[in-house]
Amino acid sequence: MTVLILEDEYPAAERLQRLLLEAAPEAQVLAALDSVASALTWLAAHPAPDLILSDIQLADGLSLEVFEQTLVRSPVIFTTAYDAYAIRAFKANSVDYLLKPVKLTELQTALTKLREWRSPAASPQPTSVADDTASRLERLLDSLPRPDRQYKTRFLVRSGEQLLPLSVSQIAWFQSRHENTTLVATDGRRFVVDYTLEQLESLLDPRHFFRLNRQFIAQLPAVQRLHPHFNGKLLLDLQPAPTEEVLVSREKANAVKQWLEG
Repeated sequence: MTVLILEDEYPAAERLQRLLLEAAPEAQVLAALDSVASALTWLAAHPAPDLILSDIQLADGLSLEVFEQTLVRSPVIFTTAYDAYAIRAFKANSVDYLLKPVKLTELQTALTKLREWRSPAASPQPTSVADDTASRLERLLDSLPRPDRQYKTRFLVRSGEQLLPLSVSQIAWFQSRHENTTLVATDGRRFVVDYTLEQLESLLDPRHFFRLNRQFIAQLPAVQRLHPHFNGKLLLDLQPAPTEEVLVSREKANAVKQWLEG
Protein backbone atom coordinates (compact mmCIF):
# COMPACT_ATOMS: atom_id res chain seq x y z
CA MET A 1 0.00 0.00 0.00
CA THR A 2 1.49 3.32 -1.10
CA VAL A 3 0.65 6.40 0.96
CA LEU A 4 0.99 10.15 0.46
CA ILE A 5 0.97 12.25 3.65
CA LEU A 6 -0.10 15.90 3.60
CA GLU A 7 0.85 17.47 6.93
CA ASP A 8 2.57 20.79 7.60
CA GLU A 9 3.75 19.94 11.12
CA TYR A 10 6.97 17.93 10.97
CA PRO A 11 6.47 16.21 14.38
CA ALA A 12 2.87 15.31 13.44
CA ALA A 13 4.01 13.93 10.07
CA GLU A 14 6.70 11.81 11.75
CA ARG A 15 4.23 10.51 14.33
CA LEU A 16 1.71 9.68 11.63
CA GLN A 17 4.34 7.70 9.73
CA ARG A 18 5.23 5.72 12.84
CA LEU A 19 1.58 4.94 13.57
CA LEU A 20 1.00 3.99 9.96
CA LEU A 21 3.85 1.47 9.98
CA GLU A 22 2.46 -0.02 13.19
CA ALA A 23 -1.05 -0.25 11.78
CA ALA A 24 0.04 -1.42 8.31
CA PRO A 25 3.65 -2.66 8.17
CA GLU A 26 3.34 -3.15 4.42
CA ALA A 27 2.67 0.58 3.91
CA GLN A 28 5.19 2.60 1.89
CA VAL A 29 5.18 6.36 2.47
CA LEU A 30 5.98 7.94 -0.89
CA ALA A 31 6.23 11.51 0.37
CA ALA A 32 5.27 13.77 3.25
CA LEU A 33 4.32 17.23 1.94
CA ASP A 34 3.40 20.37 3.85
CA SER A 35 1.59 22.60 1.36
CA VAL A 36 -1.17 22.74 -1.22
CA ALA A 37 1.36 23.81 -3.86
CA SER A 38 3.72 20.90 -3.26
CA ALA A 39 0.81 18.43 -3.18
CA LEU A 40 -0.49 19.64 -6.56
CA THR A 41 3.01 19.40 -8.05
CA TRP A 42 3.55 15.90 -6.68
CA LEU A 43 0.17 14.58 -7.80
CA ALA A 44 0.73 15.91 -11.32
CA ALA A 45 4.06 14.09 -11.57
CA HIS A 46 3.29 10.72 -9.92
CA PRO A 47 0.74 7.92 -10.20
CA ALA A 48 -2.10 8.10 -7.68
CA PRO A 49 -1.13 6.51 -4.33
CA ASP A 50 -3.29 3.86 -2.70
CA LEU A 51 -4.14 6.27 0.12
CA ILE A 52 -3.77 9.94 1.04
CA LEU A 53 -3.55 10.90 4.72
CA SER A 54 -4.24 14.62 4.81
CA ASP A 55 -4.42 17.29 7.47
CA ILE A 56 -7.02 19.94 6.69
CA GLN A 57 -4.78 22.93 7.42
CA LEU A 58 -1.55 23.02 5.39
CA ALA A 59 1.20 25.61 5.25
CA ASP A 60 -0.38 27.66 2.46
CA GLY A 61 -4.08 26.93 2.85
CA LEU A 62 -6.67 24.18 3.28
CA SER A 63 -5.91 20.77 1.80
CA LEU A 64 -9.43 20.87 0.36
CA GLU A 65 -7.98 23.26 -2.23
CA VAL A 66 -5.94 20.32 -3.60
CA PHE A 67 -9.13 18.39 -4.34
CA GLU A 68 -10.78 21.47 -5.83
CA GLN A 69 -7.90 22.04 -8.26
CA THR A 70 -7.15 18.49 -9.43
CA LEU A 71 -8.99 15.19 -9.83
CA VAL A 72 -7.92 12.93 -6.96
CA ARG A 73 -8.83 9.27 -7.32
CA SER A 74 -7.05 8.06 -4.18
CA PRO A 75 -9.05 7.34 -1.01
CA VAL A 76 -8.50 10.12 1.52
CA ILE A 77 -8.41 9.96 5.31
CA PHE A 78 -8.46 13.46 6.76
CA THR A 79 -6.91 14.42 10.09
CA THR A 80 -7.98 17.51 11.99
CA ALA A 81 -7.64 19.17 15.36
CA TYR A 82 -10.55 21.55 14.76
CA ASP A 83 -12.90 22.28 11.83
CA ALA A 84 -15.68 20.59 13.78
CA TYR A 85 -18.21 22.07 11.34
CA ALA A 86 -16.73 19.88 8.58
CA ILE A 87 -17.03 16.56 10.41
CA ARG A 88 -20.75 16.28 9.62
CA ALA A 89 -19.93 16.61 5.93
CA PHE A 90 -17.17 13.98 6.18
CA LYS A 91 -19.63 11.55 7.76
CA ALA A 92 -22.37 12.27 5.26
CA ASN A 93 -20.07 11.61 2.33
CA SER A 94 -18.33 8.56 3.80
CA VAL A 95 -14.92 10.20 3.82
CA ASP A 96 -12.96 8.99 6.82
CA TYR A 97 -11.47 11.47 9.26
CA LEU A 98 -9.33 11.18 12.39
CA LEU A 99 -9.24 13.70 15.20
CA LYS A 100 -5.80 14.82 16.34
CA PRO A 101 -3.84 13.58 18.15
CA VAL A 102 -4.33 10.51 15.98
CA LYS A 103 -4.59 7.26 17.98
CA LEU A 104 -3.24 3.96 16.71
CA THR A 105 -6.54 2.12 17.26
CA GLU A 106 -8.50 4.73 15.30
CA LEU A 107 -6.02 4.62 12.43
CA GLN A 108 -6.27 0.82 12.39
CA THR A 109 -10.07 1.06 12.24
CA ALA A 110 -9.93 3.54 9.35
CA LEU A 111 -7.52 1.30 7.42
CA THR A 112 -9.79 -1.69 8.01
CA LYS A 113 -12.72 0.28 6.54
CA LEU A 114 -10.54 1.20 3.58
CA ARG A 115 -9.59 -2.44 2.94
CA GLU A 116 -13.24 -3.49 3.12
CA TRP A 117 -14.25 -0.70 0.78
CA ARG A 118 -11.59 -1.72 -1.74
CA SER A 119 -12.26 -5.45 -1.53
CA PRO A 120 -13.45 -7.17 -4.74
CA ALA A 121 -16.78 -8.00 -3.10
CA ALA A 122 -17.40 -4.35 -2.33
CA SER A 123 -16.27 -3.01 -5.71
CA PRO A 124 -16.19 -5.59 -8.50
CA GLN A 125 -15.22 -3.13 -11.23
CA PRO A 126 -11.52 -2.04 -11.17
CA THR A 127 -12.37 1.62 -11.72
CA SER A 128 -15.29 1.86 -9.29
CA VAL A 129 -13.19 2.71 -6.22
CA ALA A 130 -11.44 5.55 -8.01
CA ASP A 131 -14.68 6.89 -9.44
CA ASP A 132 -16.42 6.60 -6.08
CA THR A 133 -13.54 8.44 -4.39
CA ALA A 134 -13.76 11.33 -6.85
CA SER A 135 -17.55 11.45 -6.45
CA ARG A 136 -17.36 11.48 -2.66
CA LEU A 137 -14.75 14.24 -2.62
CA GLU A 138 -16.86 16.30 -5.00
CA ARG A 139 -19.90 15.91 -2.72
CA LEU A 140 -17.76 16.79 0.29
CA LEU A 141 -16.53 20.01 -1.30
CA ASP A 142 -20.08 20.94 -2.31
CA SER A 143 -21.46 20.30 1.17
CA LEU A 144 -18.86 22.11 3.25
CA PRO A 145 -19.99 25.46 4.58
CA ARG A 146 -17.67 28.34 3.81
CA PRO A 147 -18.37 30.77 6.64
CA ASP A 148 -16.61 34.09 6.90
CA ARG A 149 -13.77 33.53 9.31
CA GLN A 150 -13.47 35.74 12.38
CA TYR A 151 -9.83 36.16 13.36
CA LYS A 152 -8.37 37.46 16.60
CA THR A 153 -7.78 41.19 16.76
CA ARG A 154 -6.29 41.37 20.27
CA PHE A 155 -4.39 39.26 22.77
CA LEU A 156 -4.47 39.67 26.54
CA VAL A 157 -0.85 39.32 27.73
CA ARG A 158 0.65 39.23 31.20
CA SER A 159 3.21 41.84 32.22
CA GLY A 160 4.27 41.28 35.81
CA GLU A 161 1.06 41.35 37.85
CA GLN A 162 -0.87 43.11 35.12
CA LEU A 163 -2.81 41.96 32.07
CA LEU A 164 -2.41 44.14 28.98
CA PRO A 165 -4.54 44.12 25.80
CA LEU A 166 -2.28 43.93 22.76
CA SER A 167 -3.59 44.57 19.25
CA VAL A 168 -2.46 42.16 16.53
CA SER A 169 -1.05 45.20 14.70
CA GLN A 170 1.52 45.42 17.53
CA ILE A 171 2.71 41.84 17.01
CA ALA A 172 5.85 41.08 14.99
CA TRP A 173 6.15 37.31 15.38
CA PHE A 174 5.54 34.26 17.57
CA GLN A 175 8.13 31.65 18.48
CA SER A 176 7.66 28.18 19.92
CA ARG A 177 10.60 26.99 22.01
CA HIS A 178 10.92 24.48 24.83
CA GLU A 179 7.13 23.93 24.82
CA ASN A 180 6.49 27.65 25.38
CA THR A 181 5.14 30.17 22.88
CA THR A 182 6.51 33.70 22.98
CA LEU A 183 4.78 36.70 21.43
CA VAL A 184 7.27 39.37 20.31
CA ALA A 185 5.85 42.85 19.85
CA THR A 186 7.04 45.31 17.23
CA ASP A 187 8.75 47.33 19.98
CA GLY A 188 10.72 44.27 21.13
CA ARG A 189 8.67 43.39 24.21
CA ARG A 190 8.22 39.68 24.80
CA PHE A 191 5.27 37.88 26.37
CA VAL A 192 4.57 34.21 26.97
CA VAL A 193 1.12 33.26 25.65
CA ASP A 194 -1.02 30.20 26.31
CA TYR A 195 -1.35 29.12 22.70
CA THR A 196 0.50 26.63 20.54
CA LEU A 197 1.52 27.64 17.04
CA GLU A 198 -1.06 25.18 15.71
CA GLN A 199 -3.81 27.02 17.59
CA LEU A 200 -2.49 30.41 16.48
CA GLU A 201 -2.60 29.34 12.84
CA SER A 202 -6.37 28.97 13.07
CA LEU A 203 -6.79 32.21 15.07
CA LEU A 204 -4.68 34.58 12.95
CA ASP A 205 -5.59 36.05 9.58
CA PRO A 206 -3.43 34.22 6.98
CA ARG A 207 -3.33 37.36 4.85
CA HIS A 208 -1.16 38.95 7.54
CA PHE A 209 0.47 36.03 9.39
CA PHE A 210 2.40 33.07 7.97
CA ARG A 211 3.76 29.89 9.55
CA LEU A 212 7.40 30.05 8.45
CA ASN A 213 8.56 26.79 10.02
CA ARG A 214 8.03 24.65 13.11
CA GLN A 215 9.13 27.50 15.39
CA PHE A 216 7.97 30.79 13.88
CA ILE A 217 4.81 32.57 12.78
CA ALA A 218 5.52 36.09 11.52
CA GLN A 219 3.39 39.06 10.58
CA LEU A 220 4.14 40.46 7.15
CA PRO A 221 5.84 43.77 8.14
CA ALA A 222 8.26 41.84 10.39
CA VAL A 223 9.86 40.12 7.38
CA GLN A 224 12.60 42.51 6.27
CA ARG A 225 14.67 40.46 3.79
CA LEU A 226 14.95 37.04 2.17
CA HIS A 227 18.31 35.40 1.52
CA PRO A 228 18.79 32.31 -0.68
CA HIS A 229 20.18 29.47 1.41
CA PHE A 230 21.44 25.94 0.83
CA ASN A 231 19.26 23.40 -1.02
CA GLY A 232 16.63 25.92 -2.04
CA LYS A 233 15.89 27.11 1.50
CA LEU A 234 15.38 30.75 2.47
CA LEU A 235 17.00 32.63 5.34
CA LEU A 236 14.73 35.39 6.67
CA ASP A 237 15.60 38.58 8.50
CA LEU A 238 12.89 39.45 11.00
CA GLN A 239 12.46 42.70 12.91
CA PRO A 240 12.87 42.66 15.86
CA ALA A 241 15.66 40.18 15.21
CA PRO A 242 15.34 36.79 16.95
CA THR A 243 18.37 35.22 18.60
CA GLU A 244 18.49 32.36 16.09
CA GLU A 245 18.25 31.89 12.35
CA VAL A 246 14.82 31.71 10.74
CA LEU A 247 14.96 29.20 7.88
CA VAL A 248 12.16 28.34 5.47
CA SER A 249 12.21 24.91 3.84
CA ARG A 250 12.58 24.49 0.09
CA GLU A 251 9.03 23.10 -0.06
CA LYS A 252 7.60 26.18 1.63
CA ALA A 253 9.83 28.80 -0.03
CA ASN A 254 7.48 29.55 -2.96
CA ALA A 255 4.47 29.83 -0.64
CA VAL A 256 6.33 32.40 1.48
CA LYS A 257 7.22 34.43 -1.61
CA GLN A 258 3.64 34.35 -2.83
CA TRP A 259 2.40 35.46 0.58
CA LEU A 260 4.85 38.37 0.63
CA GLU A 261 3.84 39.41 -2.88
CA GLY A 262 0.17 39.41 -1.86
